[in-house]
Amino acid sequence: MKNKSILLSTPHMGEQELEFVKEAFSTNWIAPVGPHINAFEAEFCQEIGSKYAAALSSGTAALHLALRLVGVEPGDEVFCSTLTFIASASPINYLGAKPVFIDSDRDSWNMNPDLLRDTLKQRAKINKLPKAVILVHLYGQAADLDPIVSLCNEYDIPLIEDAAEALGASYKGKSPGTFGKLGIFSFNGNKIITTSGGGMLISDDQKLIEKARFLATQARDAAAHYQHSEIGYNYRLSNILAGIGRGQLRVLQQRVEARRRNFEIYQQALAHLPGLEFMPEAHYGTHTRWLTCFTVDPNLAKVDQETIRLHLAAQNIESRPVWKPLHLQPVFSKCEVIGGKVAEDLFHRGLCLPSGSNLSVTDLKKVIVEIEKIYCQN
Repeated sequence: MKNKSILLSTPHMGEQELEFVKEAFSTNWIAPVGPHINAFEAEFCQEIGSKYAAALSSGTAALHLALRLVGVEPGDEVFCSTLTFIASASPINYLGAKPVFIDSDRDSWNMNPDLLRDTLKQRAKINKLPKAVILVHLYGQAADLDPIVSLCNEYDIPLIEDAAEALGASYKGKSPGTFGKLGIFSFNGNKIITTSGGGMLISDDQKLIEKARFLATQARDAAAHYQHSEIGYNYRLSNILAGIGRGQLRVLQQRVEARRRNFEIYQQALAHLPGLEFMPEAHYGTHTRWLTCFTVDPNLAKVDQETIRLHLAAQNIESRPVWKPLHLQPVFSKCEVIGGKVAEDLFHRGLCLPSGSNLSVTDLKKVIVEIEKIYCQN
């Protein structure tokens, strides 16, 4: 009999989501407009401490709009974390701009503030500052925001926070995503809460969010007929999906607690294994452990992360390498990178374990047993 699949991160529905969806059907608010969208935006702002929000079709759409709102144009350079999913950088290319990738630090796995400082200082001397900085908060952990915000303010560079993976995390008591000019979140199916597909763009600047909503609805001018003075997009979230989001938002803290519990179980059981180190929790905040990640030193462990991954896959357990740094991706092979060795090392030695909030203790123990087994075989 085939083993039950244990997947990386699956949707976890509560009790309220379906009621909101039924309400959308019963009132016929099916299109990307309706009361759930307005309520979702307001409730999301209240949850994370932002003033304004626009519910959109994806986190990628939110990032695309954010870059356009800060004036990124063809030929501009945008600094971006390199250790992240491609969606953090693809919108830079949508606008004809050029990404410049910044390496990670080992304390948080996020953008290295020292590298950013040195690079901005050098760029200022030659009058070649970036048009924006995209800071990614990776795997549920905030980057070290204070020095990065300070640098962006010093050089008058808009900071866009990609908090797609970090909803529910904290930095010195505040939500990542709320420190920069604009912040983005994702509600993709594998995220800590989901609308199946969707995203949110947030800001304390009301005019920016109003402009985002305008652009997200095909940039339709105020007229009885269809009139357009600039190019927009079809990026608004549907009322049905917003209803799912409202239900999910009500259980956010429970989902965070469940994922942190997963990490604690993994850590207690596996931390003694030679050469195995879990992604650290930075001293300045709370890590949601959206995904539990670790690195393996093959010299100490006598096994590497790929051997572990393949062994788990043979047992129907899904795991995944840490993000391949964007500067190593073929599509970005000609882009500049500042540093890169830390991100490369984390990629070559890192693995993400099943981390869903709906995993049982039995599921977690199965993963643990199989990791211990492959260690013993080597």
